[in-house]
Amino acid sequence: MWNKLKLILPYVEKPARYVGNEINSVEKEQGKVELRFALAFPDVYEIGFSYMGFHILYEIINDIPWAQAERVFAPWPDMEAKMREHNLPLYGLETKTPLHTFDIIGFTLQYELGYTNILNMLDLAGLSPYAPERSDFPLVLAGGPGAMNPEPLADFIDAFVLGEGEEIVLEIAETVKEARKGGLGKEDTLAKLAAIPGIYVPKFYSPAYDAKGVYRGLKPLGDFPPLKKRIVKDFGCHPLPRKLVVPLVQPVHDRVSIEICRGCARGCRFCQAGMLYRPVRERPRAQLAEQGMQLLKNTGSSEVSLSSLSSADYSQIEELVKDLMASEGTSVSLPSLRVDSFSVELARLTKAVRKTGLTLAPEAGSQRLRDVINKNVSEADIFNAARKAFENGWDSLKLYFMLGLPTETDEDIVGIIRLVRGLERLYRETRGKKGRLKISVAVSTFVPKPHTPFQWEALLARQEVERRQRLLLDNLRPPLYKVQTSDWEESKLEAVLARGDRRLGRAIFLAWQKGCRFDAWSEHFRPRLWEEAFDEAGIDVGASTGEIYLAAVLPWDHIDIGVSKDFLLRELAKAKETQVTRDCTFADCSRCGVCGAFAVKPLKRGGKVPCD
Repeated sequence: MWNKLKLILPYVEKPARYVGNEINSVEKEQGKVELRFALAFPDVYEIGFSYMGFHILYEIINDIPWAQAERVFAPWPDMEAKMREHNLPLYGLETKTPLHTFDIIGFTLQYELGYTNILNMLDLAGLSPYAPERSDFPLVLAGGPGAMNPEPLADFIDAFVLGEGEEIVLEIAETVKEARKGGLGKEDTLAKLAAIPGIYVPKFYSPAYDAKGVYRGLKPLGDFPPLKKRIVKDFGCHPLPRKLVVPLVQPVHDRVSIEICRGCARGCRFCQAGMLYRPVRERPRAQLAEQGMQLLKNTGSSEVSLSSLSSADYSQIEELVKDLMASEGTSVSLPSLRVDSFSVELARLTKAVRKTGLTLAPEAGSQRLRDVINKNVSEADIFNAARKAFENGWDSLKLYFMLGLPTETDEDIVGIIRLVRGLERLYRETRGKKGRLKISVAVSTFVPKPHTPFQWEALLARQEVERRQRLLLDNLRPPLYKVQTSDWEESKLEAVLARGDRRLGRAIFLAWQKGCRFDAWSEHFRPRLWEEAFDEAGIDVGASTGEIYLAAVLPWDHIDIGVSKDFLLRELAKAKETQVTRDCTFADCSRCGVCGAFAVKPLKRGGKVPCD
């Protein structure tokens, strides 16, 4: 394998993506390995390398004496072409072993626009993309946020892992190892996996449709546990990785990242992650400080990122920042800050943020719309945070907004313009002529996602999205303002893939056959080919992106994330009435159902954290 690689690597961009052998990578004596597990990320090395979940699973599996975890990323089109030209199969980075010889290939479903890359990677491995056509090992598994609506990929994936992987990955490894030792085939092994809570095997469930082709749900073809996500209850008792693989190509997030807490109860009604990762759990401060410093030592990095959905909400965040900053030469970054002056004060304590500027996410331009989406941020919060930042020397500000949110009007778009201009005036008042402000405005298009209060809402039509984008662009012109908007065709594809049922698999396969891959990359996105695939597969894209009846059976209804459907409906009703719901870690219980579903004690900020 290596001899073949040496022939082609000089002719591809960034050949270091494909060689492995990084510091802290793990290669075991192959004669002692009983289970080979490929962790697959359907995007390039630099993107997949930045995903913390990948590193966590890599260490957990490799800590098993008899198991070997290897990594594999999607080859860039130039490398794919060379691999096909030289008949070189996709392989694990650690040992250069072809993927088709592994016991398990586990894909991370981080975003929908990577789905065609999954099919392409299977094909490059010499495996059929269609699960029924793969009669033997390796088993193809998938987990991550995308697994919470697994139906669009049900034709291609043998089993989906629902929820968090720290504990269930050990159960999967043990089950498959014993099945292999006992001579069980793929079918019997999948039956054993399906008996594990948190595992969904699509072939053991049959979708039902009425005479008009309307989806009516799934029928189990056997006796299996409820399809409920797995969570790690004693979150603080699951240590962070001791070592991280040091990349050979600079990743998009080039720093040591430690997950300080998991879950968010802020309750933004558009946010899928905020619903999927409940309940909120924290790691003990002493553990984080010790392991953060150990990771810096083992990687040679000088910057540590405190990762979570809302880092500033961590109960002892100031103390933790000071603990980590106590080591000379160490900088700390906080990638997910609230829009308040406390967050700016936190940012001031760090060194890294000064390099990149301060990022705030108002999401909407008017208080009315912020209440609709339950952002729980006022205009005063935004301006107080910006003032604090400007007074402390920041000259660069990045703002995140969404366009096309439910109930949005032109007044809300004008509100974005007014807000951005107001921040520019505030900077002049605060800094006078001394500074030179850079304001970046990133405006994404709202896409309705499963398991959120807005899952029933429609994607705004293209003509209307682009009209509202022009309204922004005409009023926030460079060089003073830099405005980035999203491509509507990409948003449409994301919406269709996010909310589709099992019939969508045919369209995904056709799109891949036609040449679609790397759909999240604008230079490779080919919407015309997707349109052809949808037409040939008989997919009604208009219905897929339109409003869904509240009483409809949803393709993801069989997946229990712990947050009740009644709660989502209540939140949708409150959105229509512009009523807000407070974060239950600071206020009363919002009755989402997740703590009862998993028998966990709700976290209240400022109290004792688990396993402390």
